[in-house]
Amino acid sequence: MVVCAHGYSGNARDFDYLARRLAAEARVICIDFPGRGDSEWPASSLEYNFPQFVADARTLLARLRVREADWVGTSMGGLLGMMLAAQASSPVRRLVMNDVGAFLPMDALQAISRNLEAPETFASIEEVEAYLRKSRSEWGPIADEEWRASAIAQSRPVKPGSATLRLHFDPRIAAVARPMPLTPGLFFWDSWYRVRCPVLLLRGELSRVLPENVARTMLDIRPQARLETLPGCGHVPSLMTDEHVALVRNFLHDPGIQAGERDNDQDQPSLPARAA
Repeated sequence: MVVCAHGYSGNARDFDYLARRLAAEARVICIDFPGRGDSEWPASSLEYNFPQFVADARTLLARLRVREADWVGTSMGGLLGMMLAAQASSPVRRLVMNDVGAFLPMDALQAISRNLEAPETFASIEEVEAYLRKSRSEWGPIADEEWRASAIAQSRPVKPGSATLRLHFDPRIAAVARPMPLTPGLFFWDSWYRVRCPVLLLRGELSRVLPENVARTMLDIRPQARLETLPGCGHVPSLMTDEHVALVRNFLHDPGIQAGERDNDQDQPSLPARAA
């Protein structure tokens, strides 16, 4: 089974292109994390935090009776996959981290926060598509039909039957994403040190979120991890081209990759109160 986890302001539909192509060989589950897509918006924005999202994902897998899965995560989804893979008895068999690493520089966090400053409403699907083409301009080559499909997936009517649209996430996530001042960035090295499954790092060659020196340091710590740099992309590679799909598929199905030092304790995880 393959689990796909979206970026901070994305949703499960970001993986439509990839999931259709992987589904011929595996069951594919694409998650809507709380506040995004078809998931509910929590009563308190304090629930928008990474440990809660990891707990939600683990609960979802447990309720689906999935003991082992490959994880493909874009940006935030990659961080969540790394945090889940670092846990004891992790269900993550192989991990793909799409343009995110064990350290996120402050300037990259500020850029992500600015990207969330979207209009409250859009008069048409064409306006949504124009906004996405601008805000996702670093995603690399994307076919026109995929842009239109993304605009449909990333928007919803302001109210049932309305022609006016809004983006398909809780506006409160923009406030939560504002980085703390006077900090160099976010550190996740402790999780990276504890990951035991095979890892593929995908990096946009122009990315500020996953600088080359961070990626190389991650490889110094875990030399068995793989790094692929994708030309013509910044943050994040779209995973909407045949070349991108081939990199993911080949990694997930490579018989030469060994599980290495994975924890062999496969006890079923306990269930928190709320699933993703």
